Formats: sequence, structure tokens, C-alpha cells
Amino acid sequence: MMKLTVFSVMTPDMEPEELIDELKQQGFDGVEWRYKEIPAELTKEPISFWGNNKCTLTPEISEEEIKQLKAKSEADQIEVVSVTPYLTSGDLAGTEQVLKVAKAFGASFIRLGVPKYNRSENFHTLFESCKRYLEECEMLCKRYEVKGLIETHHGTIAASASAAYRLVEGLDPDAIGVLFDPGNMVHEGYENHRMGMELLGPYLAHVHLKNAKWIKDSSRNDHQWKVGWELVDEGVVDWVQVMEDLKSVNYEGYIGLEDFSAKKETKEILKYNMDWIKDRE
Repeated sequence: MMKLTVFSVMTPDMEPEELIDELKQQGFDGVEWRYKEIPAELTKEPISFWGNNKCTLTPEISEEEIKQLKAKSEADQIEVVSVTPYLTSGDLAGTEQVLKVAKAFGASFIRLGVPKYNRSENFHTLFESCKRYLEECEMLCKRYEVKGLIETHHGTIAASASAAYRLVEGLDPDAIGVLFDPGNMVHEGYENHRMGMELLGPYLAHVHLKNAKWIKDSSRNDHQWKVGWELVDEGVVDWVQVMEDLKSVNYEGYIGLEDFSAKKETKEILKYNMDWIKDRE
């Protein structure tokens, strides 16, 4: 069975300790902690994935809080796979701060910053600045013994596997890697998934599992389309094929759940994804 982890962004109504209990009960192997500031005004808003998310570790977390949460994870045999922030490309001070937290947790990965692409700045300028940032990150990651990952993500200069590969090419794959996210590539960046995995080779470090589909944007009258998140077996991504592709390239890392479909309650959606994967191994 593949090793399964959960990115806590998808469990916004749970406290971190509660999530660890649930992961242990359902048989998961690891957790990826969402790491981000939560302004006071957000805590007054409804619970949401990217807003008032109770399962988020903030930069204010103390050494004692890290120690307690780490001890609980270890006692329940839930590996802290990643501390996953929302870094800006070029922010080396912020990157090092996250690396310190990840090191304290004994985590394997953090997520690095990649420039957004919104037509306001030339791609080549963004690419060169990000490449310089990643070269600096390579040294930091080696120092802290925590790998830095860039994610295939829509709206950035790393929307596809080949675009991500251009950024990490020439860097040490023991220090810098790619988080492969087929669900994000429904928005943009789709390439044959096996080809992308083969291209990434040793840089293929982690995989996120979620799904999405194209739907008509009812807020517009010009027949425009938008992407909506879906259940793992109801979106555009053929996850049965993706799983076969991962096996074909001998991928032995984690599969991280990141379901944003909001089709079921949190505990139920964890079990739904777990059962779906088990049924297809």
C-alpha cells in the first residue's frame, strides 16, 4: 500500500491534535502541516480552507508547542512529512525560518516560493529571479537537511512538470525537488502525467491527490469556463492511470490528500479518499 498523508489545509474545522487522532484512527501514515499567519479578523469569519483554518500552524508557534505536537505525532506514529508555507520567491529569510520549524518537527519537506504569472512581468525575468532563489535555497536546505519543493501550480511559472523541471534542473535532487499535483494541472499545465514523471526523474519528491473539472461560469454571460474542485473519482484527472504511472516510475514516496471538493464532512472525506485508494491498489 502506498504511504498516505493529509495536508491540513483540507481539514480546516479540526485542531491539529484532533487531526492526528483522526489520522491514527483511520490508518494514515503522515501529516503535512499548513503553515501561515492567520490575522485576527480572519478568526471571526466562517471556517474555510484558505481563510479561518483551525488546522494551521502559525509563525508564532513556540518551541514548546512544536515539541508537544511532535511528541503526539510520534506517539501516534504519524510522521510529520512537511511544513507547508506560502512563501514568496526570493524570500530567503522567510524560507530559512520555515526550515527551522521543519527541522524542529523532523519533517522531510517544505514548500518553496515560485513567482506568480499574471502578465504583469515577463516570464524570463521571473524565471531568472526564481532560479537564483532556488540556488540559494539549495544551500539552505542542505544546511537544515530538509528538502525544498516547488509545486506544479496554476497561476505560477511552474504550472506544468516541464516548467517545474526547468526551474530545478541542475540543482541537487537531494535538496530540491518537485511536488507533483495533477489536480492543479486541470487549471493549466496539463501534460501526459507519465511523461512528466519520467522527465522529473529524481526530482519527483511528493504527490498531492485531488481532482477538479471544468464548469460553465454562471456569473458571466459570455460562455466562459472555470475550474471547480471535485471528488477524486469525479474530476478530470484519471487517478487510476496516475497511480499506474507512479508505479511505472517506481515512485515510493507519499501520496498527500488535498481534497477541496467540500462534498462531504471532513472525517468522511478522509475515509472516502482512503477507501478509494485502497480499492485500487
